[in-house]
Amino acid sequence: MTVVEPGGRAPAPVALDRDALERAEGSSGGRRDWVVTAVLLVTDTLLIALALLTSWAIRYVAEVGPEIEETNYVPFSVFAPLLVGLIPVSLLAFAMSGLYRQRRGTEWFDDIPSVVRSTALATMTVFAGVALLRYPATSRLTFILSWVLAALFVVAGRALVQLVATLLHQRGVGVERVLVVGGNNLGRIIMQSLAARAYLGYQVVGFVDDDQAGDFGRFRHLGGLDDVERLAGDERIDQVIVALPSASHAAILRIVDHCRQGRVSFKLVPDLYEMSLSRVDVDTVSGIPLIGLKDVSILGWNALTKRAIDIVLSTLALIVLSPILALTAVLIKLESPGPILYRHTRIGRNRQPFTMYKFRSMRQDADRERAAMVVDLDGDRRLFKDRQDPRRTHVGTFIRRWSIDELPQLWNVLIGDMSVVGPRPQIPPEVANYEDWHYKRLAVSPGLTGLWQVSGRSELTFDEMVIYDIYYIENWSLGLDFRILLRTVPAVLQGRGAF
Repeated sequence: MTVVEPGGRAPAPVALDRDALERAEGSSGGRRDWVVTAVLLVTDTLLIALALLTSWAIRYVAEVGPEIEETNYVPFSVFAPLLVGLIPVSLLAFAMSGLYRQRRGTEWFDDIPSVVRSTALATMTVFAGVALLRYPATSRLTFILSWVLAALFVVAGRALVQLVATLLHQRGVGVERVLVVGGNNLGRIIMQSLAARAYLGYQVVGFVDDDQAGDFGRFRHLGGLDDVERLAGDERIDQVIVALPSASHAAILRIVDHCRQGRVSFKLVPDLYEMSLSRVDVDTVSGIPLIGLKDVSILGWNALTKRAIDIVLSTLALIVLSPILALTAVLIKLESPGPILYRHTRIGRNRQPFTMYKFRSMRQDADRERAAMVVDLDGDRRLFKDRQDPRRTHVGTFIRRWSIDELPQLWNVLIGDMSVVGPRPQIPPEVANYEDWHYKRLAVSPGLTGLWQVSGRSELTFDEMVIYDIYYIENWSLGLDFRILLRTVPAVLQGRGAF
């Protein structure tokens, strides 16, 4: 992640997202960890057993695969004893892969690779034992199905556990009250990241900082650094997250001492450059290390790979979603006069303008009213947004709530103006008010979705959006795109920040 420095200078890079949240992971006590671990153990046990039962039913009841002679039929009573070996071996493999280590900064899909490897190892181990002992249940297809289904069931089970945990957190169950120390941009992004991910179970009470004079959006400024000890008791703080520069040694030590005396759990967020190790490029000359920082990561083969994926995904999506696109077009035309599509100039890669397409969600004369609304709302001219925008139509309100209005941008992706995942598309008036460091977000093609969307969407401030975009550009990988796409689905379904 990149953090804004005073005076409009180029911001210092900092990798936040999952790694930083893991460093800021709270220990709400062993009780919570043990409860979650116990639930996962029970869930995994039941789902592994269900996977074996289902695989047997597919092979011997539905007779999927080669035809089964009557003499080769194997009842489930023969397979059932294998659970005595399959379940413990699977749970042991899960434990060795760290799947029962509680990390609040991870999401269910982060466990997919470990689950697939562990279930494969457990299934192969049991199959090898069956073959060596010449046990009757030696159907290779059944074991292959058992591995595939076990991986799918366990991943789905962990997604369900996380969903239940999120619902409980939203109702105040198991929630930790957090005080952030530091009102700088690092502290702000920590607060935003914790607040945007409800399943973490954190409630940001506010922040303290000697240099900050007022609140930061929805986050309250509760005082200076010397107020930490008092606030820990008055606000019933469970967790203190210290996000101060490493140069503030005395202040950090004082706060840590206050936390220890008050028996309040605390975590230290590493300083900016210590958090940027994923972007360090090391070379040597005569044994002397030369350390530099990597530039934009979406270049060369990475850019070609990303473009190929964009073409495939946008083509498939346009085909699959064509009925929804047609229905939406009809409803828009029936409700109000004007074009079905809204064409608007956006600034794309390398500051090049392009025409972006969306379903029209407002009245035909909406653009002429925008300037007056910005003045009336006293908003940030770089980012206009209004929850109660009176220019929206009834159909427009619905399609914006579910992000259906953005589906025509799949055409922009197909022709190369945009990408499936990338920075937020910018309009010229926003770019006209950029500071120098903001322009880095224009180094790559804008996206249909991105870190800005899955981390709060329209609830983010302008600078927060830019910071997320620059982090994405500097730390891009196929894995990061995959994570963002998976997180986009619940963000859209929940309508988080969509207006």
